[in-house]
Amino acid sequence: MPNHVFIGLGSNLSNPVQQIVNAIQDISALEQCSLELASSLYETPPMGPQDQPDYINAVVKISTSLKPYQLLDALQGIENQHGRSRDTGRWGARTLDLDILLYDDIVSHDPRLTLPHPGLASRAFVLYPLFEIDRQLKLPNLATLQQLIEELDEAPPRIAHQ
Repeated sequence: MPNHVFIGLGSNLSNPVQQIVNAIQDISALEQCSLELASSLYETPPMGPQDQPDYINAVVKISTSLKPYQLLDALQGIENQHGRSRDTGRWGARTLDLDILLYDDIVSHDPRLTLPHPGLASRAFVLYPLFEIDRQLKLPNLATLQQLIEELDEAPPRIAHQ
């Protein structure tokens, strides 16, 4: 039986819209993975240092028979193919960032892969795209998407034009 996984995508370097579009194609081409849904592309300000370009963010839902660490390794391979540098510091500019947000109902506090993603509940650029593609999504150990969005008390991010 396939596992259902939600992946957050973000980019703010080297033509971010194209980076995200290409990354979605790369994810859908992974062996043992099938793209189910993809959100719109959202334009959002950077979380950390403000002296960097705005981000383009999206969320995809896939079904996969890959185990969580196999999928994590595959996603990090895609990031590397897109020129991802890991020495930009926390919240620094990047060509591509792929985060496993949810992997079925798995709850994990492993240092390499925390599930659900630890920032999921506090990030508009994750909550709104998730809500767009699955309004009924049940989040393990968290409130509903609607409740999290209401608690966030932020305007929806702007949908980017392609």
